[in-house]
Amino acid sequence: MEFLAEFIQEYNIYIFLGLVISWLFLFFTLIINQRRIKKLQKKYDYFMGNSEGKQLEEVMINYLKKVEDTLEGQEILNQKYAELEYQLGYCIQKVGVIRYNPFEEMGGNFCFAIALLDEFDNGVVMNGILSREGSYTYAKPIEKGQSSYTLSAEEVQALDKAKCQGYRS
Repeated sequence: MEFLAEFIQEYNIYIFLGLVISWLFLFFTLIINQRRIKKLQKKYDYFMGNSEGKQLEEVMINYLKKVEDTLEGQEILNQKYAELEYQLGYCIQKVGVIRYNPFEEMGGNFCFAIALLDEFDNGVVMNGILSREGSYTYAKPIEKGQSSYTLSAEEVQALDKAKCQGYRS
């Protein structure tokens, strides 16, 4: 015990300075932490609102409402997408065009046969013929890739070309 008393008496100024420096360090650390806590308290108060938590409750209710609205909107979009997907099958998706010259006395391939088909190979084959007397266009219906009318060689070529252009698998 005597040794401790002598040590304190001999080095009391250094011990005092060490305690003062430690105290200053702790004091500044306390001030910095109080500022951080104050900022955090402001954020907490803003988020929580009053002491009853009304603002937090309102925020959660608003977010849940937005999620429900988004899910409803997504369901509507899915229904519309399915409807469009169905309708797309009946739109023209396959086209075959053949140009030809049926008359040797006229130059150029001014005549055409065009096949317009949907996903199910239903549609029409049109044949446009240009002669010196005039221009004529004929249309023949196509059901499941076949026509109830006799098709010319060019119309068959256009139909085969269109059938090979499947849009979907």
